[in-house]
Amino acid sequence: MSSHQGTNLKARLLQLECHFTWGLRKNDTDLTYLLTRLEEQLNLNLGGEIGLARTYNYMGFVKFLLGSNTEALSYFERSVELTKSHGNDCEKLFVVAYGDLAWLHYHMDHFTECESYLNKLSEIKEKYPIIPYAKVLGEKGWTFLKFSRKYYHMAKVCFSDALKLDPDDSEWNAALAIVLHRTEPKFEDTPNSNAIDQLRRAIDTNPDDDVLKLYLAIRLLGQKEYKEAESLVEKALERSPEHPHVLRYVGQYFRYQGIVDRSIALLTKTLEKVSSKAFIHHQLAHCYKKKITNLKKSGRQHLESGEILHAQEQCIYHLETAVKLNPCFVIAISELALQYGESGNVHKAEQTFQDAFEAAKIKRDNYHPVLLRYAEFQQYCMRCEPAALKHYIECLKINPNSYEGKRCAENLEKIAKRRIENNPQDGEAFGILGIIHKEKGEKQQAIKYFEEALSYVDNEDYLGDLCELRLSLQ
Repeated sequence: MSSHQGTNLKARLLQLECHFTWGLRKNDTDLTYLLTRLEEQLNLNLGGEIGLARTYNYMGFVKFLLGSNTEALSYFERSVELTKSHGNDCEKLFVVAYGDLAWLHYHMDHFTECESYLNKLSEIKEKYPIIPYAKVLGEKGWTFLKFSRKYYHMAKVCFSDALKLDPDDSEWNAALAIVLHRTEPKFEDTPNSNAIDQLRRAIDTNPDDDVLKLYLAIRLLGQKEYKEAESLVEKALERSPEHPHVLRYVGQYFRYQGIVDRSIALLTKTLEKVSSKAFIHHQLAHCYKKKITNLKKSGRQHLESGEILHAQEQCIYHLETAVKLNPCFVIAISELALQYGESGNVHKAEQTFQDAFEAAKIKRDNYHPVLLRYAEFQQYCMRCEPAALKHYIECLKINPNSYEGKRCAENLEKIAKRRIENNPQDGEAFGILGIIHKEKGEKQQAIKYFEEALSYVDNEDYLGDLCELRLSLQ
């Protein structure tokens, strides 16, 4: 093939809507773990034939990213076979699958086959001038949603646009509800929740989706709508008592309710039913961490010391298992490091935190949760307040509105107020309060605290922040 023909093929390929043109970067996710999750979807037979076809298509692209072109080809072809079995009107659903096949053949230097699929796409476009673009948007959205949380915003845009074209589609309503549930802050921080409204709409169009009911039940805890939440959990368990995703989120619901032992029992049962076990082990670790907190709060530590030790051991065991199963599980690595610190193994904790920072750097994600936990490690395990302050402030500045940012602001405020109570002329403590308000966008309060700080200490950073804030208000 001449270079001109190759250029022409590439130009046509770049116009396609498929996995190869959606800007997915393999360094943004753990491909092996993603493949495991997709295989679990196949085992659960989610989404009917079209849903399975979409999963096979996605798996084909992941295999391509992993360098297994032959396996990728078999998955793409399996996707086409499943779509064909859907019925006579299936041809227009091949937009993404044929696009993927064209791209794969191009990368394999099968230029004749590549051109053949490009021609098939041209024929579909001629035959169906109005391609079901909502389907393409939906598949694109699911791809973003499953690939990495860094792509959640793009998934939300895709599902919202799909619903503009087809407002009553049950799948896109469910998909938008899922992405809103994942992107909103934790349920206790959202008294006004867009996710709740969308989950209700999604359940209206998907009355048999028990996982959606559990998402809504968890969200309703933030509204203190306990009766409705409990009713939803009961219905989901009654209808799907063995479904691993239902058991997973029921377990999460009971943990949020403080019913930790029941959550542990359900999550342990779920371990027997799923292939992607790292997430479940991480959830079990959260349960044991909650159990440790509850035991310490009971005021009977001298009586409960054996149980606390057992819970600590179980927490570390499940985190170690999660990390072993998914070595790029940044959140689990940083939590494991913190647990090592709390159990007294500070050398191992420090080493594991460095692993967490390195994993976050490689994935280019989850850096600020690692910073938060490292700051907590410095504060509570190492008793090194200066290092804790440094990392809390760094984390706060990344995103003050995130869960981690809010936690950092709370911890910084506690430290500052304690220091001011002990020493009303502690300029650094007033400076910390200034930084908190500055990052939150509360300029007048920030100016007040920086002025107070500078009346007690000479600090170029505080002076620079103060000048910047005054200029911004002019």
